[in-house]
Amino acid sequence: MATKAANKRLTREYAALSANPIEYITAHPSESNILEWHYILTGPPATPYHHGQYWGTLVFPSDYPFAPPAIRMHTPSGRFRPNFHPKSFNPAWEVSTILLGVLSFMTSDEMTTGSVSGTSEQRREFATRTRWWNSTGGGSTKRTLNGQPEVQSSNTRGFGAIKAGDGGKKFREQWPEIDEENWKWMEQTRMDPQTGRSLAPVVQKEEGTASTSSCSPETDALRKRANGSNAGLGAVVEGGQAARDAGRGWFGRHWGKMAIAAIFAYVIAARLLSDANA
Repeated sequence: MATKAANKRLTREYAALSANPIEYITAHPSESNILEWHYILTGPPATPYHHGQYWGTLVFPSDYPFAPPAIRMHTPSGRFRPNFHPKSFNPAWEVSTILLGVLSFMTSDEMTTGSVSGTSEQRREFATRTRWWNSTGGGSTKRTLNGQPEVQSSNTRGFGAIKAGDGGKKFREQWPEIDEENWKWMEQTRMDPQTGRSLAPVVQKEEGTASTSSCSPETDALRKRANGSNAGLGAVVEGGQAARDAGRGWFGRHWGKMAIAAIFAYVIAARLLSDANA
């Protein structure tokens, strides 16, 4: 239970944060326990986390602000361990200061307490599935997209083998409006709630029948990779590469060769002009 001083301090900080929202940061205390705060960090542009939705909790000690909170990030990010504490702490820091520090640390390359190593590509792939992970509990939900029969999911570890298992219940309790937005997004992108992978689009073949069809050989190849037997990060990275290749034209795939050819032509032309002026 929070002390009177901690309760007063956290109540004041929530009022200040509500009155002056911080870009890319949303946070609120639990209705049943002011020592438990839930936050969402939105990945800033020009970072591997762009458009990512990173949900976590701050668990404050009863004597806050004289001791630091435990910081947890539930959403897999490729940057943080699930639980960590600030390396140093100042009682003058507020909730907004702490979360700004988490966001700043997240978007830096510094390796210290609470961090994990990972490539930018891996972190981008995690970012594309953060909303799915939050609202399905890492694929452990029984809810399905419109028109699909309800299934009992056996996936209790979720994308990237990160343990989840509550079906998204805790996230939905704390962020009901955002949860509903996430489900609408999954509907629009045709993302399988149990696997986090793309579902084959349904097209009308003849009246009264339906079949699946690919828009192009590249898209078909991407779908086969994404829905193959390997559901880990390697399959996701491979699928992302296929998507990029499918979206490039001939110039995009051969820009390196063209650049070398241009440089070579420039050198030859310079030599010819030099010989002509000699």
